[in-house]
Amino acid sequence: MLDVILTILPASLSSTVQSIRTWVAQADRTEGRRTELTPGLAAAERDELIRLRRENKQLRLERDILSKAAAWFARETGTLPSGSSGS
Repeated sequence: MLDVILTILPASLSSTVQSIRTWVAQADRTEGRRTELTPGLAAAERDELIRLRRENKQLRLERDILSKAAAWFARETGTLPSGSSGS
């Protein structure tokens, strides 16, 4: 019985590790932490694309924060009725 387990274990472990590596790589790509080599792009172009995507993500986050802050201040000063969408 132990011989069977020890024989199966390396194959199962290898398959599991490969699945985990694939999952982590996909998550990294989705989150922008990792990119695959893109055909047709030079290294400098890839680096710029990565930089611009990160900058875009940051700008969107800042825009959302400013929008919420502006709405809060408008409600606090009474220039916008609470819960009004303006449309």
